Amino acid sequence: MLTIFQIVFTVIILSLSTYGIITHDYHWNFLLVFFIGLVMLILGIKKFQSETKVYGWFYMGVFLFSVIVSIRIFF
Repeated sequence: MLTIFQIVFTVIILSLSTYGIITHDYHWNFLLVFFIGLVMLILGIKKFQSETKVYGWFYMGVFLFSVIVSIRIFF
């Protein structure tokens, strides 16, 4: 299930990135950063499940940072 979410969020990230590069319209960057954060959350959960907790905490920290940045960009 986590792998499916990771693939879906990655496709969304690639779509938003491609749209921004082609059109030079960066109004949707907060969504791009948010979905990158969600991918980091999924990677963190996977690392916790595979008993590598240091990387799990690192990914969780990146997730929190990117969500905070996404909220700051939106407002």
